[in-house]
Amino acid sequence: MSDFAKIRAAVIGTGFIGTVHVQALRRLGVDVRGVLGSSPERGRERARAMSVARAYDSLEDLLADKSVDVVHVTTPNHAHYPQVKSILAAGKHVICEKPLAMTSAESAEMVDLAKASGKIAAVCYNIRFYPLNQQAHGMVMAGDLGDIRFVTGHYHQDWLAKPSDWNWRLESEMGGALRSVGDIGTHWVDLTSFVTGLKATSVFAELTTFLPERQKPLGPVETFTSGTGETETVHIDTDDAAMILIRYENGARAVMSTSQVNMGRKNSLQWDIAGANASAAWDSETPDHLFIGHRDAPNQTLMRDFTLMNGPGIAAATLPPGHVEGFADSFFNFFRAVYADVIAGGRQQGSTWATFEDGHYEMQFCDAVVKSASESRWVDLSEI
Repeated sequence: MSDFAKIRAAVIGTGFIGTVHVQALRRLGVDVRGVLGSSPERGRERARAMSVARAYDSLEDLLADKSVDVVHVTTPNHAHYPQVKSILAAGKHVICEKPLAMTSAESAEMVDLAKASGKIAAVCYNIRFYPLNQQAHGMVMAGDLGDIRFVTGHYHQDWLAKPSDWNWRLESEMGGALRSVGDIGTHWVDLTSFVTGLKATSVFAELTTFLPERQKPLGPVETFTSGTGETETVHIDTDDAAMILIRYENGARAVMSTSQVNMGRKNSLQWDIAGANASAAWDSETPDHLFIGHRDAPNQTLMRDFTLMNGPGIAAATLPPGHVEGFADSFFNFFRAVYADVIAGGRQQGSTWATFEDGHYEMQFCDAVVKSASESRWVDLSEI
């Protein structure tokens, strides 16, 4: 039996991303003890579909299961704060989907609770664990790019581009004040912060809602699917898209955009990082290629290959060269790193998974974006 097989997990949330968590945990060899759905009936239905032995009736039921070591939170954003508080109070490790909370006030308290608990507390910013993002992080830390000057990029999707497209993320009471920024933009913010080692000090943002009215289905709708049947017209108060200017602590600058209404962009996260010595760029839709740009030498495209990568890149890779590592693999790589620290008894030096402190930074960023868009001015994160 592997060390991973000795750890027992439970997953809260049985939708699209909860299923991804269960599948990645099983690949790792972790014992998934049970799942908790949005209702007991839903939980039992999804447990059967995923061949999970147990469906819990409630959070209290799950937390009373002394066999569970780690709890994964994959519920809508508004549930993260109360659920994580209960999980930590029960003495269990926790992996929470992003964004960590609804506000930075909530996330600040969650940071304190995690520290006091002594338990592993991770935020699911899985995109760090595409191997070439680890490679780029290693290159920056080694000084290959030189001092970072300018960062550009986007995270664009099209799954909410029509008035008939619907998901709980559209409703601010469930997803928070920000949608495109909170749901996918925080991935970009976290990833570029991880690769560059830089934190934003101030932001200037504009938020846009192109579809102020949508047709909400009267029945349930799964993520990335369209509803059918009867609908009602509802007002939308969350952002379809955003443009954000960023100032970093070292004087570097960034320009980012987010959108969930860009036709044809299914799941496109791109970053381009310019340093004093070289530049690098990566695109989630071609994840096994890393562009490396030079002024006085030919540009390069590095393919994910164990014989060509640096230490961080090699450590994150699991498949042979030419076998593309994608979305599901990033969760496997992420969980492998977190669960190794669970086994070790705490976060180890050199670990690169996102902590609750990282999740809190992303929430400060989001709150600053809301304030900037509302007041049409630069907002320092220190104001939050």
